[in-house]
Amino acid sequence: MKPSAFDLVRPATLADASRILSESNGGARLVAGCQSLGPMLNLRLATPHTLIDLTSIPELTQIVDDSESVTIGACVTTAFIEDGRLPGRGIDPLAHIARNIAYRAVRNRSTIGGSLCHADPAADWVSTLCVFDAECLVYGNGKQRKIAADQFITGAYENALTAGDILQAIRIPRLSESARCGYYKVCRKAGEFASALAAVIHDPTTKRLRAVIGATHGKPIVIPDARSLFGTDKSVDSAAVLSLLDRHNITDVTARHQQVAALSRAYRQAVSP
Repeated sequence: MKPSAFDLVRPATLADASRILSESNGGARLVAGCQSLGPMLNLRLATPHTLIDLTSIPELTQIVDDSESVTIGACVTTAFIEDGRLPGRGIDPLAHIARNIAYRAVRNRSTIGGSLCHADPAADWVSTLCVFDAECLVYGNGKQRKIAADQFITGAYENALTAGDILQAIRIPRLSESARCGYYKVCRKAGEFASALAAVIHDPTTKRLRAVIGATHGKPIVIPDARSLFGTDKSVDSAAVLSLLDRHNITDVTARHQQVAALSRAYRQAVSP
């Protein structure tokens, strides 16, 4: 199949893009890498009358580096991150995670902001940005507001954007020198979407232990203080994890087993020297 007819516009500013989106009455879609929207257009699962190409807007590819965080424009590609082109010093795990997403042709086009907005429960960036406690900078109707990544994702394929809103950038706090990030996903072959995944950040200096369970068929399960899920011998308390999955209505036996395994591997990565 081929897409239904649509107009393509390329605004030069965020304000213009937001205005066009607001005036479309729901008939316009934003597009950057088009790795998710493209197949939906071809299958006519999405039939917008206008596509708004964001790739010419400078603010969406800017990188802002400061002592406490790195702010990444929403249209920065996964390949850019994979190639280590972000300022390091505390966000180095992002390059490792990026290189295990799909394959290079996809990474060349896909954007970190597009993945977050698409909100696929099994997408790597969705869980990664939640475990880093990232902050989303949203522009809409002439104003900017901030939303925590774990609040930006409201459900499977659902986000907190409202009419005229555009995700401008993601602010990612730097990890301290003593902190480590573990990340593990279960999938049939390398690069595929995960059937289970987990991410853990462990900082012995601040005694921070934050965990995320993704690929849950809904929004990620974020555990700001995950100490109750782990034992003193670098192992996962399976009973505690299963109880957590029960509370989030994850009942599939295979999924539960895989989530426990993914969390166990991510935790070992995070606490191992």
